Amino acid sequence: MYPLPYWRLSGFYFFHFALIGAFAPYWGLYLQSLSFSAFQIGLLMSLLQIIRIIAPTGWGWLADRIGKQILVVQLSAIAGLISYCGFFFENSFIWMFVIMALMSFFWSASLPLIEATTFSYLDHSSVKYGSIRSWGSLGFILAVIGTGHLLDNVNIAWLLWVILGFKLGIIIFSYQIPEIEAVPRSGDSLSIRQILLRPEILVLFTACLLMAFAHAPYYTFYSIYLEEYGYSRSSIGWLWATGVICEIGIFFIIPRLLQRFSLKQILSMCFGCAVVRFLMIGWGVEYFLIVLLAQVLHAVTYGAYHATAITMVHHFFRGRHQAKGQALYVSLTFGVGGALGSIFSGYAWEGLGSGFTFSISAIAALLGFGLVAWRMILKE
Repeated sequence: MYPLPYWRLSGFYFFHFALIGAFAPYWGLYLQSLSFSAFQIGLLMSLLQIIRIIAPTGWGWLADRIGKQILVVQLSAIAGLISYCGFFFENSFIWMFVIMALMSFFWSASLPLIEATTFSYLDHSSVKYGSIRSWGSLGFILAVIGTGHLLDNVNIAWLLWVILGFKLGIIIFSYQIPEIEAVPRSGDSLSIRQILLRPEILVLFTACLLMAFAHAPYYTFYSIYLEEYGYSRSSIGWLWATGVICEIGIFFIIPRLLQRFSLKQILSMCFGCAVVRFLMIGWGVEYFLIVLLAQVLHAVTYGAYHATAITMVHHFFRGRHQAKGQALYVSLTFGVGGALGSIFSGYAWEGLGSGFTFSISAIAALLGFGLVAWRMILKE
């Protein structure tokens, strides 16, 4: 068994999610400052998900093929930094479209491969995953709060430099993580297609696609939505951080929950809470307490949901398929679901309004709940 490089993995998670903490809440505001329409913002943000439909699977196949997951992470991190620098030179819609597509292509390689590497190091002690992953949540919190306060006092163009710093941190820590060889498993004789077509995996991936679809309007327009209702950027940052603070707590609690409840029961609860959360966001934005409680539910709709879903993926895709399995999970759920949701949100936001847009998110989560609760059967 390989020694666990706890702090090196934790450092990578910290900077990866710090980057998301600076990007996800504020990039829409940056695009809005460039006078792009809601549809254009939705289309640009959807690129992050559209690229994730194909790119992670290709990166995962390459990593499994050459047996060098961390090497692929390192190369993609450097290429991602180089492509990101394009934002400093031009800001027309076509240019932004091309640069965001390039950045997304390289960015999409990292997380699935790091997740596979982390589970390889943990092996049968996957309950420790939460303590490592919680450093990513801490990075997100510090980034989202700090960036929010910064942007209250400086021009939003400074966001470009903040993100650049986090990208450098990702590169530094990617070179600190040792490679680890995948341990052969009994399921290695099965093709990736045979594993993917198992009914329980099809149900899992379809439900997770619906959850990604449901979250897309939130990730695309939540900060714009709050700012329109008079919330300051520092307050927006604290609201984002509140959800992730609660998420950290759930990462430490999840091992105990797994001892008392089945994966199916926890996942069903996550989808049920998502229905309530998106209705609260859509129709209670004028009331701070409702908005705050909706953010507390992020602990369940993302924290518990992600920990449970990724544990299921690790259970089904082992050995020589582990990187491809994590990549397929990202591609077929976050990629397809997020892309469809982001494009939809661009249309719905202008045509239906915020309340109905988030109500459709709630309906998508309800459909996911139905799939998991009534159709999902977990078996070896």
